[in-house]
Amino acid sequence: MLFSRRIEHCQVCGTPVEHKVPADDNRERAVCPSCGHIHYVNPLNVVGTVPVWGEQVLLCKRNIEPRKGLWTLPAGFMELGETTEEGAARETHEEAGANIEMQGLYSIINVVAAGQVHLFYRARLLDPTFDPGPETMEARLFREDEIPWDDLAFRTVRMTLQRFFDDRKKGQFDVHCADIR
Repeated sequence: MLFSRRIEHCQVCGTPVEHKVPADDNRERAVCPSCGHIHYVNPLNVVGTVPVWGEQVLLCKRNIEPRKGLWTLPAGFMELGETTEEGAARETHEEAGANIEMQGLYSIINVVAAGQVHLFYRARLLDPTFDPGPETMEARLFREDEIPWDDLAFRTVRMTLQRFFDDRKKGQFDVHCADIR
């Protein structure tokens, strides 16, 4: 089922909208019958990192829904006014209190049903101390054989970690793109 952020009222004038395909378009949109404004609902960007300290990866135990109590890479929604890389670094600091050096884009996953695009960057931890924010119960390092695979919060995190450890064994880290429908 496709995730929906359905607009019911015009964000410009407050009039109830009509859902129809506007002229010169090919998709149903929320169109205001009063002022004519067309509302576009586009995917949200989720940005994060794969922070590494030696042979270990940093994971955060979620203190918020969805998937509270499960482990994830530090990530969250990109904010206006920042690049994807800046957002990923900010989320890593906010969720884990980690000091990192960004190392480049690693993974792009289109999560079609959720209306999201997940972008993960490789990052090198500058030290192994963490000061998690309120959205995180615990932040800690895991070797590959210690990853709580059955307690990972999201499929995109599992995919990214599995690929990361496979790439690490090969000694190459090319950008990877995938789709989840």
